[in-house]
Amino acid sequence: MIHSFEFTFNNLEKYYKIALDTGYKIITCEDYALNNKRECPTIVNRVDVDLSVKKTERLIDLFNKLGIKASFFIRLHANEYNPFSFENYRILKRIVNEGHEIGYHSEIIDQSVIWDEDPGECLIKDIKILETMFNTTIKGVASHGGLTGLNNLDFWNNHKPNDYELLYEAYDDKYLKLFKNSFYISDSEWTQWKCYDKGVLISGDNRSFGEHVLQSDHKLIYLLIHPDTYFDRHIYE
Repeated sequence: MIHSFEFTFNNLEKYYKIALDTGYKIITCEDYALNNKRECPTIVNRVDVDLSVKKTERLIDLFNKLGIKASFFIRLHANEYNPFSFENYRILKRIVNEGHEIGYHSEIIDQSVIWDEDPGECLIKDIKILETMFNTTIKGVASHGGLTGLNNLDFWNNHKPNDYELLYEAYDDKYLKLFKNSFYISDSEWTQWKCYDKGVLISGDNRSFGEHVLQSDHKLIYLLIHPDTYFDRHIYE
């Protein structure tokens, strides 16, 4: 019985297996942006690579083992990691080479203020860098919530994804409309899950991804996880 969740890779694998056994189809953000009409219960599978790349490889291996795909959003200007270091680039190339989606975890408002540059120009340059390095087409961005106190999502109040040849922004409620039309589950509080129902925070509901699959009847789940939340034995590994 799933009762006291610990953020281990083993438990995460169990939860994905439960979802598959329950009949959920697991898709990428790009899949949803291309076709948001669902004929069966669906999980949109998103991974934000916030702090390091190393554990991202564990998730790639896990998803490949289960035969599912995910959207991985990568930062370009993080102090915490360099996506183009020898080892990080090797790992991140696997995302594209093995059939997953790679997207941009954007910080363009932060960049524009710190660098005194136009945020749209920052976005164009960064997407070009990612597309060149990974020999792919970037279809989506997800705004990163950093420590500056600024909101990178604000850029999209006055811009459309297709202005930049993108399919979607992952939190956009004007065009993608995924966040406000789904049951959103995230591990972003590190020691517990948090949930939003159609964009409204469900206070006190810290049930895990697996518990929601078993106990609820959500037709569309928007799942966000972060590689560094997970471990084999303890968080300080």
